[in-house]
Amino acid sequence: MSMSLPLLTPTETVACCSPLLKQPIGADEAIRIAPLLKALADPVRLRLLSLVASHADQEACVCDLNDAFDLSQPTISHHLKVLHEVGLLDRSKRGVWVYYRVRAEALSALGTLLGGVVA
Repeated sequence: MSMSLPLLTPTETVACCSPLLKQPIGADEAIRIAPLLKALADPVRLRLLSLVASHADQEACVCDLNDAFDLSQPTISHHLKVLHEVGLLDRSKRGVWVYYRVRAEALSALGTLLGGVVA
């Protein structure tokens, strides 16, 4: 009977890693962290994360974000879904709208991984 380790999300993996400046990460960790960095490497998603984080109460729905982009609402929703799936955003449904909130602990873990000082 083999024991398998639980699968971690990219943000959970980042939280478990030592800062890159302290020691190299392993191949398995790099594979699990890459989707998080890939999600952030898209300019639309990076802007969306910033817009949500800087919005009133650090929460926004697609209706609050549409005007910042020359993109359709379904496209913006897709990008928000990607950010949610890698663990950077939480979401909650209220009526017909889905509201997104930045997961501060995920950004903190990412900052720590990259060697930044987190307040």
